[in-house]
Amino acid sequence: MTAPPSAEAACRVQVLGVVQGVGFRPFVHRLAQRFDMAGWVRNDSGAVVIALEGPAERIQEFLVALEREPPPLARITQVTVETVALQGLEGFAISASQAQPDQRQPVPPDVALCPDCERELFDPADRRHHYPFITCTDCGPRYTVIENLPYDRERTTMRPFVQCPECAREYADPVDRRYHSESNSCPACGPALWLEDAAGETVTREASQAIDAAALWLRAGSILAIRGFGGYHLACDATNPMAVAELRRRKHREAKPLAVMVRSLADCRLLADPSDEEARLLASPARPIMLLRAASDSPLPPEVATGLDTIGVMLPGTPLHALLLDAVGLPLIMTSGNISEEPIAIGNAEARSRLAPIAGAFLMHDRDILSRCDDSVLRVAGGRPVLLRRARGYAPLPLTLPVPAPVPLLAVGAHLKNTFTLVYRGDAWVSPHIGDLETIEGVEHFQHTLAAYRRLFRIDPEVVVHDLHPGYLSTRIAEELNPGTLLAVQHHHAHVAAVLAEHGETGPAIGVAFDGTGYGTDGTTWGAEVLVGDLIGFWRLAHVRNAPMPGGDLAARQPWRVLAGYQSLEPACAPLFAPVFARVPVTERTAVERQLAAGVNAPLASSMGRLFDAAAAILGLRLTQRYEGQAAMELEAAAGGRQGSPQDLPIRSDPAGGWEVDPLPLLAYLAEQRARGVEATVLAADFHDSIVAITARLVALAADSTGLRTVVLCGGVFQNARLLSTLPGVLTAAGFRVLLARQLPPNDGAISFGQAAMAAARLAARS
Repeated sequence: MTAPPSAEAACRVQVLGVVQGVGFRPFVHRLAQRFDMAGWVRNDSGAVVIALEGPAERIQEFLVALEREPPPLARITQVTVETVALQGLEGFAISASQAQPDQRQPVPPDVALCPDCERELFDPADRRHHYPFITCTDCGPRYTVIENLPYDRERTTMRPFVQCPECAREYADPVDRRYHSESNSCPACGPALWLEDAAGETVTREASQAIDAAALWLRAGSILAIRGFGGYHLACDATNPMAVAELRRRKHREAKPLAVMVRSLADCRLLADPSDEEARLLASPARPIMLLRAASDSPLPPEVATGLDTIGVMLPGTPLHALLLDAVGLPLIMTSGNISEEPIAIGNAEARSRLAPIAGAFLMHDRDILSRCDDSVLRVAGGRPVLLRRARGYAPLPLTLPVPAPVPLLAVGAHLKNTFTLVYRGDAWVSPHIGDLETIEGVEHFQHTLAAYRRLFRIDPEVVVHDLHPGYLSTRIAEELNPGTLLAVQHHHAHVAAVLAEHGETGPAIGVAFDGTGYGTDGTTWGAEVLVGDLIGFWRLAHVRNAPMPGGDLAARQPWRVLAGYQSLEPACAPLFAPVFARVPVTERTAVERQLAAGVNAPLASSMGRLFDAAAAILGLRLTQRYEGQAAMELEAAAGGRQGSPQDLPIRSDPAGGWEVDPLPLLAYLAEQRARGVEATVLAADFHDSIVAITARLVALAADSTGLRTVVLCGGVFQNARLLSTLPGVLTAAGFRVLLARQLPPNDGAISFGQAAMAAARLAARS
């Protein structure tokens, strides 16, 4: 930061970062009054700009306070100070916003009800008592209501709500907490809440009555749709197994875990035992769903998270949710407002159409939602937060690329858990979680969100980056965009690049990429890889032995098929695995045997995700998956915190160079011990610790071969808390520096950022 001159001075200050929509201008105004400064402050498209005149020493004090005392939601990335000529300014004002054509401004995410607003919400003497849209400069919707930048009320969906005289007074008062709060409103002038039944008939248009009636509905075991910040939720009594089962049936969410919302941390502790770090994240302004270890005496029925030892818990993020939880007095299932695998509903008409078969009543309001944004999901592993889904509360905050892109670009991400990333110079805007691109609705969600990002950040990409897989819908989207340049990058290289780039590094490093599937450069499916490379290139140093996957994608849904593929490599193992196949219908088993014998529709795969599936099948945990990752999650739950006995896995030279790990001895060990009566829980721990041991051996071999001591752990398998709690410590003790995903998920939600980082580095190298 450049210091101002030492005499009576004038200067122009530019502040970059998340400084719009977070009460930054009112904060600057208060600082100016405190230090008796003259001048003004305004929003530009790319910054907050401040003009200051006053004694030089007070200007310096002002600048120190500016960086030390920003508003709670602000995130300053850069402050520059330029000396200018004195103009004799008087007083201090907030000036009108100005758009700058070549600047891009971060958009703040939606954030939860702040403590001050929560106190007012439940204060009978306050004029906003029980007002479900209470907000101030420190809380409320941002990304989901912003049409364009700079961030002012007339460019948000609050535009139709003209402030009443009292709200207008607060908005214009520099000492008020709602000074220039663009979502400011009250019962007299703000959005309205009402309750409808499934036939679209209004039950009541009085907010308190609507919430009380909705609470009665929930306590009676019925299902409610609630319009929140970024879309609709579906809710029911989480302690009522019949209500939970009916919600699952109607939503077509057969077995996937359901999130639970509780009113307070005290209520959370009746269901789970959060650590201090988990409690901090749970109550943070982002209000994510936290995966927590379930309490042994939890009142929740097993239908909430069947077969798992964790539950997803969240606290209310909006005043409406807080009021509803207060009225109900029960933990509520709070899941996305959609049929499973579809985008969440955001509009009222859309909700009536799409959610009427599920919900019996609707809590609706008339503040429009411009951009869908689902709940974020986190867990803590090894004492550190791990994002599993990055959305509300985190997106669309930008990340910084280690190598700025010479041209604007778009990375379209993966096929599953999709996100995209738009890049301008060194800034990368990663979209919120889009989901799986397997439906027309999913593709439309992608396109709508991309259009919003392009409008907000004014980026017209000249280069589009996509996955190497020619069949991904994201690849087809990239081709249809018809940019000047298309770049294809390998899936697991993008995983490694994403972690490197979020740590501000370019490599080279040893990359351990474990997931389900990714298209390899040799035309086979990869997913258990040790790569060596940087942001520009890589080579494959080691992998798990390829096995045929009978049925292709069907093998990912039926773990017994994966085991059949492994067995086909070593027919001598057939007697050991026979008890597994005895539970499979003869007709299906025979069809798979014929597929494997003929080599028809049985693509080769090196996949750590599929290896977890095979182990789960052997241990009797899961023959058929009802949602992605179910077998692996149940295997992790079975292992718990038990100490395992790691088994040696053979490593041999790969004909293509490098090394190949043979997992069959480990699978045979599991089958043999299970036949002897060893508990599945004990063997699940053995399996996990064997994976840790063989990974550490492969990293040591890679280090001996390359001299590298930096290791990246990435891919969806590293959502596993047991692996993340043990493997980094083993590698660190061996002298390695370990990089893990922190700002993005380890899964495919980070692929687009990795693609963007690789494209930027390659284009910069060419230029």
